[in-house]
Amino acid sequence: MRFDDPRIQRFLATKEVIVLATVGADGAPLATPMWFLHDDSTLTLISVEATQKVRNLRRDPRLYVVAESGTRGDVRGVAVRGRAEFLADSTERRALAARLLDKYHPDLEGLWGGRAMPRNRVMFRIVPERVHTWGLGG
Repeated sequence: MRFDDPRIQRFLATKEVIVLATVGADGAPLATPMWFLHDDSTLTLISVEATQKVRNLRRDPRLYVVAESGTRGDVRGVAVRGRAEFLADSTERRALAARLLDKYHPDLEGLWGGRAMPRNRVMFRIVPERVHTWGLGG
């Protein structure tokens, strides 16, 4: 299945949190709930620079993301395997930060102390390499 499939895009539009899994230096996974943006080709996330997940991604950009919902017989979800690509300051990154602020307003603005992305934050894009879904219909 392709990430731009309308079923995937509609499902992700209903989600506020995904779970990001990174690979630790010892090979152990680290799973973290994250706020995110998505479009037809990527997922975009922001994190504090000095976190274990960011250190993991800078050392090894491989990752896995899961978004799911439902209970028992009605579980639906999307899983994405990909790589992190860190975004330098640019017009595109500032526009993505504004979209994140709009999506998570007022919570993110409160964490940031305003509408500007703090210097200790990094933004990374996930370009899907493999996508798996369940329960989204055929």
